[in-house]
Amino acid sequence: MTAEPVHHWPVPPQDGYTVNDLLTLPDLPPHTELIDGSLVFVSPQRDFHSIVIDLLVSGLRRTVPSEFRVRREMTIVIDRRNGPEPDVSVVRAASVRGKEQTYYPVEDVLLAVEVVSPDSEARDQMTKPFKYARAGIPHFWRVEMTTTDHQPVVYVFELDNEARAYTPTGTYRDSLKLTVPFDIDIDLTEIDKL
Repeated sequence: MTAEPVHHWPVPPQDGYTVNDLLTLPDLPPHTELIDGSLVFVSPQRDFHSIVIDLLVSGLRRTVPSEFRVRREMTIVIDRRNGPEPDVSVVRAASVRGKEQTYYPVEDVLLAVEVVSPDSEARDQMTKPFKYARAGIPHFWRVEMTTTDHQPVVYVFELDNEARAYTPTGTYRDSLKLTVPFDIDIDLTEIDKL
């Protein structure tokens, strides 16, 4: 009879985890996020999730102005108890400090993008956009997969500074052409070639 593997899960502190814990706890699974002081572990991703991120990163890097950089799956420190990890971010170039950097401060983020997965649906549609808006990230995109042909649909939002909430500005299916936050032209049908 073989013994079942023993899992040693971290026991949360009484008041929850902090961003410092997120950045220093050993052996956390890849892409662990901190939401309201709780560690959120990410399930294995679908192929759609991976290739959409690749498509967006590639497309954004073609036209991003020199004062910004495009990053994938990096922690954004919002406050002491929140360190989410957008699938794609556009950050100020001045905030890039080195190759061993593990996070960016929220005030340096221009755009946060979430690609919705079954296990992250509520977080990507409600929790994270709410937190990004309250923290002042000017632009947010949510990407979902259509049920009929499994193509990406990009929902684009801009921050209403007064309300500290996002306002929808468009829904894009085959082509993502925008002039804000900078000129962007991404052929979403390229997903079939990746």
